[in-house]
Amino acid sequence: MQLTVRDWMIDLVVIVDPEATVSDALATMRRRYIHSVIVAKTANSDYGILTSTDISDKIVAQDKNPSQIKVKEIMNSPLITIAPEASLKECALTMKQHHIHHLPVMNADGQIVGMISATDFLVAAEAMGRAPGERIIQ
Repeated sequence: MQLTVRDWMIDLVVIVDPEATVSDALATMRRRYIHSVIVAKTANSDYGILTSTDISDKIVAQDKNPSQIKVKEIMNSPLITIAPEASLKECALTMKQHHIHHLPVMNADGQIVGMISATDFLVAAEAMGRAPGERIIQ
């Protein structure tokens, strides 16, 4: 069984503009059934990330109007990333150390090629507990 980030990451990377409103980013997240988006690089800034936790903590808990807040105002930047070749253990430890649930996967060329989240570890952990060749019942 493969236990690298590449084997378990999702290669769908959704990117939003930092000038977009949080409402626009929320609509994208809801339509795509995802819990995080990458915020595009600009001339003045690196990539960022906006997650469902950011929405909860920085919009809902603070009673702010998401249509009046820009993504760049609440995104997290600079990104914490991991290489596709990294082990799942290294990935889990990185997420634990930084208290994050979504980790962008960046290749050696500096391109974001995927995303791995805490939810992906549910499936990976289940697979780790199976004998080689044993099927997972769905």
